[in-house]
This record gives sequence, C-alpha cells and structure tokens, in this order.
Amino acid sequence: MRRFGDARVAAVFKDYPPGLRARLMSLRELVFDTAAGTPGVGPLNETLKWGQPSYLTAESGSGTTVRIDRLKNCDGYAIYFHCQSGLVDQFRTIYPDTFTYEGKRAIVLAAKDRVPTRALGHCIALALTHHLRKKSGSKKT
Repeated sequence: MRRFGDARVAAVFKDYPPGLRARLMSLRELVFDTAAGTPGVGPLNETLKWGQPSYLTAESGSGTTVRIDRLKNCDGYAIYFHCQSGLVDQFRTIYPDTFTYEGKRAIVLAAKDRVPTRALGHCIALALTHHLRKKSGSKKT
C-alpha cells in the first residue's frame, strides 16, 4: 500500500466505511500504477479538490485531474473526470457496455461488482495523457 503524502487525503480515506475504503484504496493504487506505467505522465500530486481525493499531473502537465469518491446516495463509488474534456464520451465509445456512466463526468462502480481493471486503467491513462494528446493533435486511444 502506497503511503499518503497529504494527511487531509488520509483522513478522507479513514472516514470511508471499511468495505468501501478497500475499494477506493484499490482504485487509488490503480491510478498511481497507471501513472507509473504510462509514458509522459510522471509523478502524481495527490490532494483534495472539492473534498475528494484528486490526482494531478502537476509536474508533467500531461493530463487532466482524476478524482475518486464514494457516492452520496448509494453503496458505490466513482472516478470523476473534467466534464468539459470529452473524456467520458470517449470512454463511452470505447467501452459502451463495460461501465455505468454519470453524464459527462464519471464512471460509476458498484461496491459489490468486480472492477474491469484493464479497461478502467486504460480510461485513467487516457485522462492522465489528455493534454499531451491534445497538444499533439492525436486522439489515440
């Protein structure tokens, strides 16, 4: 398990119910592992934005912020992307039946379901390289 560099982020994770905390910790690890394995991304800055654990490519500027959090009204969680980036529409095109989507901003996951890690890692990589791909004029998936 990766250590927290920000005590505020650690406190948010500590406040999640145990079962959901485990799911969100796994999602956090997937974000960091994906960043480490994706060329051009570099280290992530973990912080809070809107009270949610957020992951920024501050050093490289390669991508858009990725946020994770529990859902307020049910036993699930989500990974959030900038709603004006077009990323969720892109994910919907690539993975139409793999995920449940919330508008143009999130992939929603049920706490009881198996996470399609490979597909979700691909979506995370696309978010973490969003600015790089825009600069190069590439929409490569």
